[in-house]
Amino acid sequence: MSKFKKFLLKSLIIGVLLIALLGFAGYKIMFAPNITANKPVYLYIPTNGSLQNVIDSLNAKKILKSEKTFLLTAKLKKYDVLVKPGRYKIDSAESNWHLINKLRIGQQEPINVTVPSVRTIDRLCEIVAPKFEFSQQQIFDLLHNPDSLYAWGFDQYTIPALFIPNTYQFYWNTSALGFIHRMQVEYRKFWTPERREKAKKIGLSPVEVSILASIVQSEQMQHPDERPRIAGLYLNRLKKNMALQSDPTLIFAIGDFSIKRVYDYHKRVNSPYNTYLHPGLPPGPILIPEPSSIDAVLNAEHNNFLFMCAKDDLSGYHYFSTNLTQHTLYAKKYHNALNQLNIR
Repeated sequence: MSKFKKFLLKSLIIGVLLIALLGFAGYKIMFAPNITANKPVYLYIPTNGSLQNVIDSLNAKKILKSEKTFLLTAKLKKYDVLVKPGRYKIDSAESNWHLINKLRIGQQEPINVTVPSVRTIDRLCEIVAPKFEFSQQQIFDLLHNPDSLYAWGFDQYTIPALFIPNTYQFYWNTSALGFIHRMQVEYRKFWTPERREKAKKIGLSPVEVSILASIVQSEQMQHPDERPRIAGLYLNRLKKNMALQSDPTLIFAIGDFSIKRVYDYHKRVNSPYNTYLHPGLPPGPILIPEPSSIDAVLNAEHNNFLFMCAKDDLSGYHYFSTNLTQHTLYAKKYHNALNQLNIR
């Protein structure tokens, strides 16, 4: 074999080896594990975030083995111009290639958000906002904007009726408005034709059902099995144009939820929520009622009761009466029990 042919053969072998080495190096850069976490972690990328934001977040968690190989792979896959916001689950020992693919297509991990049964919209904002990218102020402003409320079919008093307590899945970067729109979808899903027909039969709109359900639930927090009976009682009073005379509406009007005992002076509070002074339903729910409380109203017990009073055994259950004389006797027993325990 001539020297020239030997030279060509050696050059070819060296070239193949170089290509193999480069290929192996490239494979390691892109496909070898570059995440050192012992367990899955979550990466939060803000709206309008950059590649540098992503790298800084990974470094802050101290899980990125090589920043240089991550950056090289990111630019090779043009991730620097395809950064998408969201909450992403990063598995232990994940490669640059797999992780960047996940990030660039926006393959987020959803979050579970529980909409609770709370007394006020402001409290709802405090609980929900920290779960999302949006701020508490952003959702607060939306839920106190008269124009927005009107567009959604509610007002400052009735807006709690929009929310149906449950646990829902969202993406972390859902906007405050997106959250409200999802709640509208869930509201329409909850208020099925069957439920709307039941509301119609008792002479109430869905919002009015929620208002009454909030009172029923507030009257009976401990024992849900008693709620249909209480609902029946209040429907009886509404039909007779009697004032509801619900103590929880007074407490809501006053705004002091630590009150354990209602006195006559409480009944003089000047508020549209004072159901001792104002007949009919108050202007809005006094809490966001649970679905079971709404259904307790829609499936209220048919009874003749007009009065109720907590039992003197303090079990949380109530005495029910059809007349004021019997109710007065029960009320005296209950007040004596409170006095003996020095509950003021």
